[in-house]
Amino acid sequence: MTGIETHGRGTIVVGVDSSDPSKDALRWAARQAQLTGSALRVVMTWDIPTTAYWAPLPEGWDLEEATRKALEDSVKETLGDPLPVPVTTVVAKGRPALVLLEQAKDADLLVVGSRGHGGFTGMLIGSVSEHCVTHSKCPVVVVHHPHHHD
Repeated sequence: MTGIETHGRGTIVVGVDSSDPSKDALRWAARQAQLTGSALRVVMTWDIPTTAYWAPLPEGWDLEEATRKALEDSVKETLGDPLPVPVTTVVAKGRPALVLLEQAKDADLLVVGSRGHGGFTGMLIGSVSEHCVTHSKCPVVVVHHPHHHD
């Protein structure tokens, strides 16, 4: 975990994965954090790809470090430098939905991007966001990316 934990502030957790929908979620979460005086906890997960079980990973390939770099790049690219709100970054191994739920246990709000199709009627959200909406102990906001199609 990097960044400064700020006491006395609310916490908004946002999951990112370098996709456009997750960058939209990060932008929305940062604006909400500014409005409410909250701090952001930005979470990105990693796991060993299933191909690694039958094909060796490239020598020296550090998935955790690569994820940390991708997370830091996503935050700077999306929110700018200096950051508009206090930000803590978290890189964690595991399934995204489970990691986000764990990180959001003490949060005021969990924000995720939608990987589904658009439209108000019958909107399909991605499996991660759906799992978070169903199981989160805090309110969840699913930010829809208007031009993304799976």
